[in-house]
Amino acid sequence: MKFSEFEYKRPNKDEIIESVKKLTKKLEEAVSYNEAKAVFLEYQELAKKFETLSNLATVRHSIDTRDEYYDNEVKFWNAAFPEIQEYLQLWTNAMLKSKFKEDFAEEYGDIVFINAEIELKTFSPKIIPQLQAENDLTQEYEKLLASASIPFMGKTYTLSQLTPFKNDKNDEIRLNAWKAEGKWYKDNQAKFDEIYDKLVHLRDEMGKALGYGGYTQLGYYRMGRNCYTKEDVEVFRNSVVKYLVPVADKIYRAQAERLGKEYPLSFADAALSFRSGNPIPKGTANDIVKTASRFYDELSPETSEFFRTMVDGELLDLLSTDGKEAGGYCTEFPAYEVPFIFANFNGTSGDVEVVTHEAGHAFEAWLNRNRIPIETVAPTLEACEVHSMSMEFFAWKAAKEFFGEDSRKFFYSHLSGAITFIPYGTMVDHFQHIVFEKPDMTPKERHAVWKELLGVYMPWLKLDGDIPFYADGEGWQRQHHIYSFPFYYIDYCLAQTIALEFWAMLQNDPDDAWKHYMAYTSQGGSKVFTELLKNADIQSPFEESCLKGVCEKANNWLENFDLTGIE
Repeated sequence: MKFSEFEYKRPNKDEIIESVKKLTKKLEEAVSYNEAKAVFLEYQELAKKFETLSNLATVRHSIDTRDEYYDNEVKFWNAAFPEIQEYLQLWTNAMLKSKFKEDFAEEYGDIVFINAEIELKTFSPKIIPQLQAENDLTQEYEKLLASASIPFMGKTYTLSQLTPFKNDKNDEIRLNAWKAEGKWYKDNQAKFDEIYDKLVHLRDEMGKALGYGGYTQLGYYRMGRNCYTKEDVEVFRNSVVKYLVPVADKIYRAQAERLGKEYPLSFADAALSFRSGNPIPKGTANDIVKTASRFYDELSPETSEFFRTMVDGELLDLLSTDGKEAGGYCTEFPAYEVPFIFANFNGTSGDVEVVTHEAGHAFEAWLNRNRIPIETVAPTLEACEVHSMSMEFFAWKAAKEFFGEDSRKFFYSHLSGAITFIPYGTMVDHFQHIVFEKPDMTPKERHAVWKELLGVYMPWLKLDGDIPFYADGEGWQRQHHIYSFPFYYIDYCLAQTIALEFWAMLQNDPDDAWKHYMAYTSQGGSKVFTELLKNADIQSPFEESCLKGVCEKANNWLENFDLTGIE
């Protein structure tokens, strides 16, 4: 069955609530484990249907945010889910109190109960109005981004469509593209500030209502963090500043020399890795998909079957079009046992990274599609990002097919980009911690915090006001995770550190690296993040020696990589 054939019909919210209530009562009244298990499996089928319909509405809305039908369906789910959540929590309570809890744990693992304890800490009926308002505000933010129509060189572009110009090798075009984008954000500044200010105060209210004194602890619980704390993240952030920022700084100093630019670099010049231009994939979007198909065919029998399923089922929506939501993501349709990849191709190397990054997520979901319970198909998000970011490095095997004569550029810029991303992502996390510690800051004060953090985490950037919005400390407003998924971004940094471990393995023994990857990925969400790593014999990013080690290896590789003949 193809994606276009997947049926969507708005469910009756009250019927869902009644079904959950009946199943909860049956679970509480079960007199044997077999009876309780039958109810549990019935609940799993309901959850699959419920999640599939919600995700279908979200995806079809993402594809065209102007579609009134799916815009209304997303609004329905925004309002309905917080109300349904009250009854899902009753089910969770019943599972935790079940006299067959040990039997469930023996058959399905104890992770479901670990996560259930955390889930209970994230919700109370008294915060339903705030949850509904939060959903509406994040939808408003995403629609604002999707509405961008930016005048540039006689035409108008969406944010995604403008990206190639922001990487153009022509200095004037590149700088003007950054200025044009910055002007659009500046023109909409008041709205961005208003939406975020409301979100911060809503989240702070929810945290206080649940007894946490603010949002940060609630934010960690909502992220499902079950094996590390705020203090562990602080240690990681300190290691980034200590070990990684100096390596990233060397990368940008070398870049400034290659480009013939002064250090520190402007935002526009930092975006150009080589004077002759950044690596560009060969061919059309279809060519990229065909190359990806050959790569996955050769990588393993499992990846071959997976990607053929994606292509045959039309489960990739890749082209950038008017009205389409910005960015890229992977989601799943549990009732059909398939994932889905959403992206915005724009002719840059990011197109290849999307079809490998998001495919890493999708492969994990597909590989674990039959796991029970549904909550264990995927692990927590930092663990999920390991699947995707590591898959990008496995795809180096097909770089010559993807990039042709630009493959050497790609190798260098991809590895250096992995290194230089981590300080940025860590800064996003640090910024959010400060924001929620001081929720009453004004928009101007938040911008000042971001600008100050730029000096700590990204000292290679020139903050001279040449490019409005970015140089004024407002660039965080383009990062939709800050609005829509608070505290998510450090997950990318932890995962990128692990992905660099896989990169190091690949330099020595690609077959062994794949064995480690499969050992990690095939566990799905059956364990907490640190146990998944341990079971696959992978070092934890919370160990200082991990970040120190990958920095040394990457730095040595970059310094010795042959760039002869590349301008």
